[in-house]
Amino acid sequence: MKRNINNILRLGILTLFILSISACDQEDFLENIDKANLSDATQWASDGNADIFLNDVYSQLPNKWNIVESLDYYTDDYNISHYYTASNWRQGVCLAPSSSTTNVWFGTQGPTEDYSWENFFVYIRKANTFIQKIEENKENFSTDWYNKRMDEAKFLRAYFYSEMFMHYGGLPIITIPLDRNAMTEEELLYPRESFGATFDFIVGELEAIVNNGYLPVKYNAGEGEAGHATIGAALALKGWMELFAASELFNSGTPYLPDPENIVHFASPRAGLYAQAAATNKKFIDEYGDGQYYELFDDIANFWRAANEYNSEVIWDRQIVANVSGMGANYERRGGPTYVLGQYMTWGNYNPTQELVDEFKMANGKDINDPTSGYDPQDPYTDREPRFYDFIVYDGAPYKLDWMPETDIIYTRIDETYPNPDKTNQIDLAGKTDAGDSGYYQKKKLNPDAPPADDASGQNFVYYRYAEVLLNYAEAQNEAVGPDASVYSAINKIRARGGIPDLEPGLSQEEMREAIRSERRVELCFESKRYHDNKRWKIAEQTMGTQRHNMVIRNSVPSDNSGVWVYSVEEEVKWTAAFNLKQYMTPIPQDVIDQNPKIVQNPGY
Repeated sequence: MKRNINNILRLGILTLFILSISACDQEDFLENIDKANLSDATQWASDGNADIFLNDVYSQLPNKWNIVESLDYYTDDYNISHYYTASNWRQGVCLAPSSSTTNVWFGTQGPTEDYSWENFFVYIRKANTFIQKIEENKENFSTDWYNKRMDEAKFLRAYFYSEMFMHYGGLPIITIPLDRNAMTEEELLYPRESFGATFDFIVGELEAIVNNGYLPVKYNAGEGEAGHATIGAALALKGWMELFAASELFNSGTPYLPDPENIVHFASPRAGLYAQAAATNKKFIDEYGDGQYYELFDDIANFWRAANEYNSEVIWDRQIVANVSGMGANYERRGGPTYVLGQYMTWGNYNPTQELVDEFKMANGKDINDPTSGYDPQDPYTDREPRFYDFIVYDGAPYKLDWMPETDIIYTRIDETYPNPDKTNQIDLAGKTDAGDSGYYQKKKLNPDAPPADDASGQNFVYYRYAEVLLNYAEAQNEAVGPDASVYSAINKIRARGGIPDLEPGLSQEEMREAIRSERRVELCFESKRYHDNKRWKIAEQTMGTQRHNMVIRNSVPSDNSGVWVYSVEEEVKWTAAFNLKQYMTPIPQDVIDQNPKIVQNPGY
């Protein structure tokens, strides 16, 4: 089960920060204040003391490496036969929980991505307290520090809101710390705001941060405040929020289910929202991209290495420290081939579906269903695009990460001659062992330097990168005006870095839409993006309401493997897929509604 890292992380950050203050600020050090036990008066007496409180707000950022149940489990990119909450959700089982929870074991509440309704408001309260206190004690702080830290705290609050907004829709907008000892019940009980009002709050906060210009555009490796909020992060998040809200599920004027309170859709369509999203992402590209501050990192296979943190593509990330209990990443323990060099190494959780694998192009840049592409379904892994080999472990794949003493060959075929098939990577259609269920394992995002062990990896978790801005722009611009030259330019930069030719010219808007969606699915796979794409494009009825597929490889003479290996795409067998419209949004816990009758439930629950 997932360890509770919050207290450990806070203590580690607090200790490191106190040490840095002692080393760098002799005047504060000579005051001999015990900064591990600050009072309210001393907490807000200086820049350094107040920073300790803000560091605690930063510590609430989810370490998504260590979330047991990745958001990708709720998508058609993964085959899943585990006992997680996603297994129920993928069968159409999603119910309002009795209380606030992030339970991943057999739960029925749907995806939370480690945000419970309860802990979200703890995070907001911390940010609001910091904002209020530095305003009240403004005279104690330097002007530069005050301006910068105020916008950092507002960014963190907007980020927390954006994460919950994508799962729940309209939220109570709380910008002050609530006090049950001084406030009436009426003052304490906030209603949910509409989808539109919540969107406007998030985007308005981010726009103000960008316009203020108090934050740096980007941090680089080795800089003291790397990991803090930036203008780049604020602008990227604003552009993403605009694209998210512009999409069909929310901005069609017709809700997916009756929504009289307008909490999961705009009350009426907002004209020009795609154009707004395009303008925001274009501002990022024109003012900060193309090498000014950000550009595509030239080696996507090595993007996820600790040595490459804060590279040219990273917009915002969460800092991770290897080999420190509770502060490192455990991602490599959960994914990758189960058996490596004959030894049990991982839980084999991350199993790409055949649907995702089929999105990878051929080396000539053509789709595999193009009759001129050269694709052979009985030789499906030859002449595929470079990202396929960088991101996917397939049957017969050479597998060598830097912690391994030698290269292994990973086989996922059904080999009836092997004496103990349960101790190999042989496909496990029934889901009874940790061997993969789809015929594939994930390679992308595994840190090549980190063996599969608790806290062994120190690579930061990247929330946003420049490739996503390019994809966001291309989609928004195509929807707003069609496939102009700038759309081609954005997509072709991604394809060029991926090692495939440019798109063919002359695509229609619909053809470009499909090309962008395909490119997005490949480039951003396993980065917790597909779930929200399925949602906002309103395609989950198709992608999650039908069975996904595995690659099953059998020998034509199974008794001694003297025949040929036959590749067969077959439906996953353990679960029956189902998707109900209510699943587009996550249900609110019942005890929240019981305690605050102003909170209305999401449609369908």
